[in-house]
Amino acid sequence: MGNLFSESSVDDEVKEALQKNDKASAAAKIQEYLDKEENIPLTIAVTGQSGSGKSTFVNAIRGLMDGDEGAAPTDVIETTMEVTPYPHPNFPNVTVWDLPGIGTMNYPADKYLKKVGFEKFDFFIIISADRFTENDVKLAKEIQKMKKRFYFVRSKIDENIRSEKRKKDFNEERTLGRIRENCIQGLQIQGCESPQVFLMSSNKLHLYDFPKLLKTLEGELPELKRKAFLLAMPNISLEMIDRKKEAFKSKIKYIATLSAVVASVPVPVLSIAVDLGLLVSVVTRYVFGFGLDISSLKRMANYKSVPYEELRKVIVSTLAAEKITPDLVLELLIQTASIAALMAAEEGCRCIPVLGIPASMVLSFTRIYNALNIFLNVLAEDAQRVLQKALGLNT
Repeated sequence: MGNLFSESSVDDEVKEALQKNDKASAAAKIQEYLDKEENIPLTIAVTGQSGSGKSTFVNAIRGLMDGDEGAAPTDVIETTMEVTPYPHPNFPNVTVWDLPGIGTMNYPADKYLKKVGFEKFDFFIIISADRFTENDVKLAKEIQKMKKRFYFVRSKIDENIRSEKRKKDFNEERTLGRIRENCIQGLQIQGCESPQVFLMSSNKLHLYDFPKLLKTLEGELPELKRKAFLLAMPNISLEMIDRKKEAFKSKIKYIATLSAVVASVPVPVLSIAVDLGLLVSVVTRYVFGFGLDISSLKRMANYKSVPYEELRKVIVSTLAAEKITPDLVLELLIQTASIAALMAAEEGCRCIPVLGIPASMVLSFTRIYNALNIFLNVLAEDAQRVLQKALGLNT
């Protein structure tokens, strides 16, 4: 499925359709690809023993704090008694499933995968706050047999670091290396070959191995699921924002081509009207992907203990933290001289016999392409400023 809907295959099909002057087919193929990318399901399974912090992890990777609306319940006792789905608040096609711990009375190790419904998950995260158990290794081996991927996560590293800091000879890098090596050796002793262990804190996702885990997952997921995963993850670094920006940017040519196809219909003002609806949809996705909507900003403010208004102050674009409407988008287009000129030229070309429609298509493509790049750049810069403010990096 990943290859069927890859960018390269779509490019070839669209190019072939346009060469045959089959604009409707080209538009249909682009729309199919964009819809598939936006709605492709990604299901992440998180499991671990009681007290390992798996519910907090489920919340953290969805940009939520424990206790937020829609968050997985957390407690000192086992709270996950059933397989429970938690959709991402901004990207409902991405669901993180909180699984009961393996080896309990209701979920014995030998029947665990069957009972939780392993086939629906794209990959498994196996979490431990201490040593990985025999049951964790059994689960990993069974997942491997089922041709699924799994990743060991050693949680609550911030607590270990805080405890170790009391020692006179404390060295953070050495401490992290010792914890990682201890986990790997424990897994190898129990028969797990070449295990990868990621050290992390759900309270400080930007630290330790969480960025490394994200890169590993991105590299191993099929193309469309990889993009879904990337866009749904919270902003933990400027590099992640850049990667999200590149993912969004790769689709602009398709959206601009759709606009050009609409411009081939010789109806005055139709192209602009359709484009406004298209731009509202795309830019709204930018805002959600960069975490610049009001709900995401408030969650970031709570998560980082920074006043919400302080985050709002560093935002430049009127597109962020607002309801995006056709009127707002049109106002911004008109305010940009180069875009306004393209709009006027496109409508003027419609009156020219024979060559007018092809010229309108080129102008429409250029207008949308340039507008989306401008919007994307401004919103990415806003996301960077918000993250820097949240992390206390602003000067």
